[in-house]
Amino acid sequence: MLLCIDIGNTNIKIGLFDGDEMIHFWRFSTARAKLADEYAMLILDLFSSVGLKAEVVTGCALSSVVPSLTQEFQDLIKRYFSTDVVMFDPKIDIGLSINTDYPAEVGHDLIMNAYAAREIYGAPVIIVGFGTATSFVAVSAAGDLEGVAIAPGVVSSSDSLFKSASALPQVALTHPTTSIGKNTLDSMRAGIVFGFAGLVEKVVNKMKAELGGLPKVVATGGLAKLIAPETGVVDDIVPNLALLGLKSMYYQNQKQAE
Repeated sequence: MLLCIDIGNTNIKIGLFDGDEMIHFWRFSTARAKLADEYAMLILDLFSSVGLKAEVVTGCALSSVVPSLTQEFQDLIKRYFSTDVVMFDPKIDIGLSINTDYPAEVGHDLIMNAYAAREIYGAPVIIVGFGTATSFVAVSAAGDLEGVAIAPGVVSSSDSLFKSASALPQVALTHPTTSIGKNTLDSMRAGIVFGFAGLVEKVVNKMKAELGGLPKVVATGGLAKLIAPETGVVDDIVPNLALLGLKSMYYQNQKQAE
């Protein structure tokens, strides 16, 4: 089985694939101070909870935007799962040119999102990622990653509001029923959810105009199901798009190695 790991600034997502099917998915908080052994115990406990042992893993694909954890996870995979780790590298020909000024600056998670979205929906396609930041990735009709827009994330900006305005309480983010709040909690929900929905609509419509054609728009990330339905511009939601991209990248690397 193939173990795919996506290390983000806020969460770490793990998918276990049997062929093309993701049979198990786990998500836990990113803790930069944890060491390889600590993460290994957590992952092995998760495996044990569904009756699996480390030996079922025959390969691993990894993407990370947290440099301090990249080496930790490479070490734990080799030590506890006895397999090598495949990370995205320009040498792996996935047929996706990165047409930005500095391609090395583009996060591997965004590249995997673009790769998976193009594979599923074709091109052009726009990917909206709801993570620590809100990201927008534009893939042209030629199938290349043309560029990215980055805005504050829903949770990170909301947390900043809670911390900066002491009179405002933390609020659970759920679908608001009205834009005109009658109390503090409903007012905050309306402002946060509808505000980010408006942000998404504006950026997506600008990207559509610049890309041309009729690009599909797919949303991914933990809060995609909260914000995307309020926008009117998102065609589909795939919560774990980066893991699907990692799976495809791993298999493509295997083909090249043959």
